[in-house]
Amino acid sequence: MASDVSEKIDGFYREVLRRNPGEPEFHQAVGEVFGSLGLLLEQDPAYGEHGLIERLVEPERQLIFRVPWVDDHGRVQVNRGFRVQFNSALGPYKGGLRFHPSVNLGVVKFLGFEQIFKNSLTGLPIGGGKGGSDFDPKGRSDAEIMRFCQSFMTELHRHLGEYTDVPAGDIGVGSREIGYLFGQYRRLANRHESGVLTGKGLAWGGSLVRTEATGYGLVYFTAEMLRAHDASFDGARVVVSGSGNVAIYAIEKAQQLGATVVGFSDSSGCVHTPDGVDVDLLRRVKEQRRERVSAYAEEVSGARFSEGGNVWELECDIALPCATQNELDGEAARLLASHGCRFVAEGANMPSTQEAIEVYREEGIAYAPGKASNAGGVATSALEMQQNATRDTWDFEYTDQRLRQIMTNIFTACEQTAEEYGKPGDYVTGANITGFRKVADAMLAQGVI
Repeated sequence: MASDVSEKIDGFYREVLRRNPGEPEFHQAVGEVFGSLGLLLEQDPAYGEHGLIERLVEPERQLIFRVPWVDDHGRVQVNRGFRVQFNSALGPYKGGLRFHPSVNLGVVKFLGFEQIFKNSLTGLPIGGGKGGSDFDPKGRSDAEIMRFCQSFMTELHRHLGEYTDVPAGDIGVGSREIGYLFGQYRRLANRHESGVLTGKGLAWGGSLVRTEATGYGLVYFTAEMLRAHDASFDGARVVVSGSGNVAIYAIEKAQQLGATVVGFSDSSGCVHTPDGVDVDLLRRVKEQRRERVSAYAEEVSGARFSEGGNVWELECDIALPCATQNELDGEAARLLASHGCRFVAEGANMPSTQEAIEVYREEGIAYAPGKASNAGGVATSALEMQQNATRDTWDFEYTDQRLRQIMTNIFTACEQTAEEYGKPGDYVTGANITGFRKVADAMLAQGVI
């Protein structure tokens, strides 16, 4: 029976490779989910029927469009825009927009596929989607970014709506970009449809905690994982890759719970902070001054910047990769293990390669995949949608309480499902099967569409 199931899943995966050539990130994301489905199909073969898996790996809609705009020198620039509306069985498509030179269709499909399961795990009525552009906002003026965002939304707006598709921010898309995008949507739609974008400013439909949500949610999930292993953040040494929004608020919350964050990074190198991180200064350096992490080290006694350095070389108990996909490979995972790391929880989307995940298993490192541990951002986006729908505003404490409960529920579901399928402590299996079953059941109930 097991060999028959394995052969069936291998067949599904070969077909994904054949139909989606040249998209390694998408292949990796699908392969990671398929690695857990054998256990499910052995117990309930019906999930392998009705073209269910074949439909799940095929987006409902893929949009690719030209984004022309004029730079500050009067030159016309042309970028490519994407929106992959992957699955709406649970609700309107929900997922961020990423502006970065690395964005292509395969990257957007990987992110959208992950988003299906992440959104399912929140327990909220949202489907999975993702989008973005190969536009690079770094070094661009506010006026250039505004003109790009207006051109991008001029095409995308016709595919959005609070009951259809609700984007948010991702890498390269913060409050500034969301503001320009929303302004253009409102202008084109001729209505103030607050629920069409999340991550908005507080004065025009945004939600408290949304800025902090992914980083805070990561730490809340990790705290539950630590508790299950008779550990806690109190007194722990933590390393965090990245220094963007997710990393900053993960650092803040981890230190609030008693940890010492001993290192963080950006693409230029890493900073060793044996005495912990001054979060207010880091926020000023990265969010207000938009400088490299070396500027932080220059202003803090005891902090040391290593150009091109690797944050995974630092001794730690807990690692929180919060930068980008595939940043943590097998070699880095072995470094973590050799320096005492016992827990890894992902704040970015798929930051660990498959080789790294195998090292975690070999070394007994408890590991939380991003589709579970970084779901706090989209969960709070859904809470923002609820507030927009009711024209209501919740205070910080209430929204933060909702976020923490959602992350606790996600951990509990992953833990219980892993035990149900004979894989206690395997949060990858728990997350994949939990997320898959809910979407699959909805798809089966709604017929072949």
